[in-house]
Amino acid sequence: MTDHNLVKPDIRKANDCPPLPVNASMFDHAVYWLGIGLGSGLPRRAPGTWGTVGGLIVAIPLLSLGFVPFLIITLLSCIVGIWICGRTSDLMGGHDDPHIVWDEWAGMWITLLPLSYMGIANVNFWQNISQPFSIAALIIAFILFRFFDIIKPPPIGWADKKVAGGLGIMLDDIIAGIMAAAVWVIIYNIIFYFAD
Repeated sequence: MTDHNLVKPDIRKANDCPPLPVNASMFDHAVYWLGIGLGSGLPRRAPGTWGTVGGLIVAIPLLSLGFVPFLIITLLSCIVGIWICGRTSDLMGGHDDPHIVWDEWAGMWITLLPLSYMGIANVNFWQNISQPFSIAALIIAFILFRFFDIIKPPPIGWADKKVAGGLGIMLDDIIAGIMAAAVWVIIYNIIFYFAD
């Protein structure tokens, strides 16, 4: 599934977001805007970080729906994201352009699943989400996801380099989200163990 003819842009440099082809359909416009995270992936520098911020902002009202709906939305975002990222990449004429951030959205949402399960998404959601613990939990989840997505320890780095297409774009962020979620749970349990 690798394609050595496709080279990823250097994310250490500022890059312009590739424009849509002039003959793109309205449907392609919609897919492109989803792929770039409704514009959150447009900044020339650190589009992955800005895209993750966008994904976190969108996640907050989704978390208010409760764990099961948020889990379903997250799973669907991963499945449909394979096609969205692949098609956006085709429209941009390259592989895994850093401005494609739907994968960051899905990875961030995976990272937030334990928070949703552990009660942040309960009947008093809008009251609880503004509490210092909830804000700290969201910030820690964001930092953990960005850490794993940037550092790319195994198997994230393998997925990033060896798997092509939409699946390749999504897979490293899905794994980063799972690893970040696991570390978040460990941190949560350590804090509450010593708090008792």
